[in-house]
Parts: sequence; structure tokens; C-alpha cells
Amino acid sequence: MADQTVNPQWANEETAAFSADRANRVARNSVTSMGVSAAARDITTMRTYADTYGVAVAKTGDVTNQRQSGRCWMFSSFNVLRQEAIKKLDVDTFEFSQAYGMFYDKLEKANSALEYIIQTADQPTDSRVVNTLLTEGIGDGGYYSFAMSLVEKYGLVPKDAMPETACSKNSTQMDERIDRLFRKSAGELRAAYAAGKSQDELRALKQEQLKGFHQILSVCLGEPPLTFDFECKVGKNAQVDKAKLSPVEPSKASDKKDGEKDEEGTQILRDFGITPLEFAERYCGVDPRGFVQLISVPSKKYPYGKVYHPTFIDTVLGGIKTRFLNVEPEVLEAATIASLKDGNPVCMACDVMQEFPRHNEDFNYVLSTDTMDYNGLFGVDFDMDRASMIENYETSLTHAMTFQGVELDKDGK
Repeated sequence: MADQTVNPQWANEETAAFSADRANRVARNSVTSMGVSAAARDITTMRTYADTYGVAVAKTGDVTNQRQSGRCWMFSSFNVLRQEAIKKLDVDTFEFSQAYGMFYDKLEKANSALEYIIQTADQPTDSRVVNTLLTEGIGDGGYYSFAMSLVEKYGLVPKDAMPETACSKNSTQMDERIDRLFRKSAGELRAAYAAGKSQDELRALKQEQLKGFHQILSVCLGEPPLTFDFECKVGKNAQVDKAKLSPVEPSKASDKKDGEKDEEGTQILRDFGITPLEFAERYCGVDPRGFVQLISVPSKKYPYGKVYHPTFIDTVLGGIKTRFLNVEPEVLEAATIASLKDGNPVCMACDVMQEFPRHNEDFNYVLSTDTMDYNGLFGVDFDMDRASMIENYETSLTHAMTFQGVELDKDGK
């Protein structure tokens, strides 16, 4: 019968044998000096990657930065939408306000989370559902459908209409206050339910509680603009109301500074007193419901070709439901390539906590699992197929980004 405990003699033998192997000594010295990731990188594979793409979006815009917040999904989604603004305004770059989106995202998350607390008030706090609701709180994370629901309901504003703040750049302290208030409010709702209050009375209490969340968000992010003046330099091919344009006098050749862009044909767009919904319609014009969310989960539990809607996931109640069509990886890849060929970037999510060369200053922005040789470094087999990784909770979606281009082989694959 196999022993249930670790045998000290066996452990001592393994320790003695370890340093007798040259590969073990090299691995030990490397990892203890520079860390696991740096020692595991495969330099031969890394240098085969180049930042060139045969199919690419014409104008990608400046790189945006979520800082120390969990808004990757919002940045990714807004980077898809801004392509339409770049085209309409005929500019090289544009950025929507993620602080504005964050304000209403948090407010809607507070409302939906408290609504789910009401719906589960008959369950004990240690039930899996209630425990998950209370432990997760009002997080920063989300999906493309979350962003589209916000755009549909609240519109968009340019970044300078509601700039980043200390709390949007680093959301930890704000989130702590919001989560504290959420759990306090959840306890009050559950106590009211236990006291026999009706559903209408519970929702009236919830509405009163939402004032506190609005207060916190206004203090941390500033009040979101109800109307604003939009002024922007646009190109000569801007697809906007000509009555709102005024020309920019081009600089004399002798007055130009080295490297200064020729502004011939540039105009100034001025749209005063515009609402966020009007702005989204005029200068983005994307149908918030005109998309499909594809996933590829190889699992007998979730067959391909079916649509899945996780429970208690929607944050904007009455908005766009978060549904995923599960497809084969080849379908996912083909859909992405087709979108990019059509000039449209693609919002994507993956698990960047896996075997990627993160924080590697020699090869910035390379994310490829074949560039890290953990098996070779440790002499241990870490290989798992995707189905096993999903079923055993080894992987999940940890980060959202935007596909801007793709490099294909001679067969278009």
C-alpha cells in the first residue's frame, strides 16, 4: 500500500541526486539569480517574431493605457469603436473617455449586484451563488457586451471631456470603498427580506442605497458631463456636418518647425452643447448590438454550435445580454481574419497569465507560448490540453486586448 505521507528518506535521496545533474545546477543558478520567467525564455524562438502584419487596420491610433485598473475590456472595446471615429473625423488617432465609462459601469454593477442579492435573499450566505456575489463584489472586469450596453444607454465622450483621475488610473482604493458599501448594503437587503419586506420595498431600499455609490463615484472620478462642447481638429475628408466646420489657416513654409505636420485642408469641428448619446451617434455611429461574441471552449459539457449565457453576469440590467457562441478554434480564427481584412479591429480576450514572456524588455509585446521553455528549465512536464486546463480551473480569461492586424502565410492561413 502506498504511503499517504512524504517519506523523509525519499526526500533526502531526491535532494542528493538533484545537484549531481549538470542541467539541474544550471537551472538552479539561473532561476535563483534572475527569476523563473527570465530563465525560461527561448531566445531562439523569440527573435523569430517581428511587428509586421500583411493585413492591418490602416490607422490604429495611439496606444491607450489602463494603468493599474481592471478596465482592459473597456479599453479594448473602445479601441474597436474609435476606428469609426477616426474614419469619420479623418484623424490619425482618437480616444474616448474610459473614466466616463467607468463611472456608469460601476454604478450599473452596483445596481445589478444588489438586484442579484435581492433575487437570492432566500439562500444562506454560504451558498455558492451568494458567496460568489459577496466575495467578488463590484470588480473592474467585464466583456465587450458590457461596454456596448453602456454605450447604448449612456453614450460616449472624448477623453478630454472627462479625463483620467487618480482613482481611475489606480482603482484599488476606490474599489475598496465601493465593495465595503456593497456588502453593507447587501446585509441590509437580506435583513429586510428576513423581516418580511416585499419585493417593492426591497427595491425601494436598493434605490436609496445607490445614492451612496453615486456619491463615491462622483468623489473619485468627478461628475460625468451631461452636455459638453466638442472641439477637434479634423481632416479634409471628415464625414461631419459642414456647418460645424471652420478652416485652419495653413502655416507659411518659412514658419514651419522641423517635423511639423502640414495642416493644409485641416479644419476645426465645433459642436456645442452636445450630449454623450448625441456624440456617440454623430461621431461613432456603431450599432451597439451589431456584434457576436465568439468563444472556443473544447468541452463535452459545452458543445460547439450553441449559445451560452452565464447566470448573474449581466451588469446593465435591461441592456445587452452577455451571450457566447461556442465555436471551433478554426471558426474563431477565420472570423477574426475576415474582420481584419474588412478593416475592422477585433476585441479579444485570453489568459495572459499562462506561458508568455511578460515583462521582457528585450522582446517587448511578444505574447507567444512557444517562447517560454518551462519544461526544459525544470525538467518537469507541464503540458495540458485546453479542455483539461478549463475543466481543472488552470485557465480563464484574464486580459482583453484588440487585434489590429494579422500575418498570414502564402496559403492565407
